[in-house]
Amino acid sequence: MLVTKSQRGEAIYEQQILPKLGSKFDGQFLVMDIETGDYEIAPDDLTATKRLLAKHPGVLTYGLRIGHRAAYRLGGLTKVRTQ
Repeated sequence: MLVTKSQRGEAIYEQQILPKLGSKFDGQFLVMDIETGDYEIAPDDLTATKRLLAKHPGVLTYGLRIGHRAAYRLGGLTKVRTQ
């Protein structure tokens, strides 16, 4: 069975990284090297990516927002006025 980059990244995150984190990093961005499992955490994804690529240039990366189903939300809530 062929494993995608995101499946590999998610597996590494859930099995090796998440148990170590706790809730203190909730809402921050994690970017990892999916070959070594090395990762960086920062308040924004660009900072985390730059830090990781400085250590491991040219690697395949996987990123996520800790404690969230998606890194970003598109759109927003709108209130509909009813009478």
